[in-house]
Amino acid sequence: MIHYFKRFKKKWEIKSNFQLVVILIVFSVTGSVTVAIAKPILEFLGITKTTFEVLSCGVLLYWILRILIIFPLYQIIQLIIATIFFQFRFFWNFEKKLFSRLFGKKI
Repeated sequence: MIHYFKRFKKKWEIKSNFQLVVILIVFSVTGSVTVAIAKPILEFLGITKTTFEVLSCGVLLYWILRILIIFPLYQIIQLIIATIFFQFRFFWNFEKKLFSRLFGKKI
């Protein structure tokens, strides 16, 4: 376990174990909050599994739409929670790097 902490600290250029633990907590809280609010948001938008059952690839379409809607929501929630935990700078840089890898542009 300590080996993984050292790898993360080096990769993310983190100096203290405390900051690493806080960053891991932010990831955990963000995932939990996103999962908790995803279903109500999707239902509000009229996107449910039963809506797509009549289509031959309905389940696949449902999951694709769910991911497309949840992904940006996750990013926003992550920045909000990172701000609460005083880690905005780290996560802002993390998201810029993520988007530059996904879309090939520097942000």
